[in-house]
Amino acid sequence: MLPAIVIAGGIPQEGEPLYPLTLGKPKALLEIAGKPMVQWVLNALDEAQEIDQVVLVGLPEYNSNQHKKVVASIENRGEMLANIRSGVMKVLEINPQAHHVVVVSSDIPALKGEMVDWLVRTTMQTDEDLYYTVVSRDVMERRYPNSKRSYTRLKDIELCGGDINVIRTLTVTSNDKLWNKIIAARKNVLKQASLVGYDTLFLLLFRRITLDQAAQIVAPRLDVTGRAVVTPYAEMGMDVDKPHQFELVQADLLQRQKG
Repeated sequence: MLPAIVIAGGIPQEGEPLYPLTLGKPKALLEIAGKPMVQWVLNALDEAQEIDQVVLVGLPEYNSNQHKKVVASIENRGEMLANIRSGVMKVLEINPQAHHVVVVSSDIPALKGEMVDWLVRTTMQTDEDLYYTVVSRDVMERRYPNSKRSYTRLKDIELCGGDINVIRTLTVTSNDKLWNKIIAARKNVLKQASLVGYDTLFLLLFRRITLDQAAQIVAPRLDVTGRAVVTPYAEMGMDVDKPHQFELVQADLLQRQKG
């Protein structure tokens, strides 16, 4: 079993796609199919057999008492990377023996407990620093044909990134050099490219590299071990970023409630 942290600090600003729906309130509290978005995610973690504790990051105003696994709720640190690090530190404060943690975005309300269990069981078959979930275009468009996601085309697959991943706690707490590089590069395309290497970027841009090859090249350059996990569950990557995605996911959740 692993602990999880739920990242819920985002607040859409005026001019951003979801602002007309959130009006300055946290995105995680946006009501969808009768519940705050974050409640759907926390319910999925409550259902998951492979999750034992949950730390909620960035949403101290949310009443988490209804969720049996939430052991702490901490303040928003502003940036996503800072929130992830803060959440991991809180996990280790509660359980110093925690070796990996599941990092979940609060904006994937279609997530289910069985999907979380699949991810934990799949990733814990090996011992990597980082497991990054990806969803193939075929899987996403079969499940959500009108999601209008952006995809990256590699030699062997077209994919989009998932919003639930697994990371080794020590990768966050002890590798300050890596973490500082990532933070410094978060808003600079050239710095991001330099992290993975311009030769790798070339291969990615011209679709001359497979998913496995990309992971084998990029991970050592970041001084971590890692692998991409191709999930059969589109829900892991179906985040609510735009109004049409809100409508799509809400219709799906309402249908789920009807059984």
